[in-house]
Amino acid sequence: MNDPLKALADAGVSIWLDDLSRERIESGNLAEMVATSGVVGVTTNPTIFASALSKGEKYAEQVKSLKESGADVDTTVFELTTTDVQQGCDILRPVYDRTDGVDGRVSIEVDPGAARDTDYTISLAKKLWERVDRPNALIKIPATVEGVAAISAVIAEGISVNVTLIFSLDRYRAVMDAYLEGLEKAAEAGHDLSTIHSVASFFVSRVDSEVDKRLPEDSPLRGTAALANARLAYEAYEEVFGGERFTVLQAKGANSQRPLWASTGVKDPNLPDTLYVTELVVANTVNTMPEKTLHAVIDHGEIIGDRVHNTYEESREAIAALEREGIAYAEVVEILEKEGLEKFDASWAELLGTVSAELDKA
Repeated sequence: MNDPLKALADAGVSIWLDDLSRERIESGNLAEMVATSGVVGVTTNPTIFASALSKGEKYAEQVKSLKESGADVDTTVFELTTTDVQQGCDILRPVYDRTDGVDGRVSIEVDPGAARDTDYTISLAKKLWERVDRPNALIKIPATVEGVAAISAVIAEGISVNVTLIFSLDRYRAVMDAYLEGLEKAAEAGHDLSTIHSVASFFVSRVDSEVDKRLPEDSPLRGTAALANARLAYEAYEEVFGGERFTVLQAKGANSQRPLWASTGVKDPNLPDTLYVTELVVANTVNTMPEKTLHAVIDHGEIIGDRVHNTYEESREAIAALEREGIAYAEVVEILEKEGLEKFDASWAELLGTVSAELDKA
């Protein structure tokens, strides 16, 4: 393993790849990255699948078979994506076994159309879990108000969850509360808590994108909001999972819900391209990286140990400084959630369109 990646792993950061495709699976590329680049998990989303489907012919045979069976677009999407996730899970199964289920995970997302419907989210999560049928899968559920309500129910069923689209500290606390509630219900139902895992995907770069466009080009506050927000999220994580409520569950075998740093590709060319990796190093976290960011870390990432502890007061001051500039934190995170849902919807529509075109060609 490359030195920066080894340093990340040694610091307690799990390196996940934010990408999956049939090409990556069948060519052996994913297995190679697991073997040589320290990749111990994979995250996916509709945009990733749409991009994979539009490139190459790796899906052609399955699309043709599904068309011949009379499958519609929705069924085809479901079968194609769950097949990829199954195969990804199989490649990562040794990691899952070696880490007692902590890593070796592959995430698959519920239909974004369920983001405002609790019951629909629950039913889709169960359907995906049953279809993938791998213990190292994670079902991605957006952290909307309705999604948070679904998390407890899904966790209570013994299903492992990746909670996605988290921007605000208040919503993150609600997500952690829902996870603990789900574990409590799972324990009452007789589930083995040690088999239930979860990560909470806290989005990073989009916070800077939204804040920095409101700041002058020469403002020293540019590039500070996202790190401050994420670091304060970790403070909340320590508070909740160091508390009495979780201690009771931990005695029954429960696992903490690790923070996952998502959206870690740097969008501002004036900022270091490894910023959201090197500056968020702390134990018991996951950093899911686009391949471009992973290669940047390999090439020139400087990992200098824990960059989160002892930053909490500094982080609170960074948020306060933005408020003094007239940039309201509550408004920013509300906008980001709304835009995030819109992007999810657009990605899903893109995926359906791509699959529809493939069915037409088959």
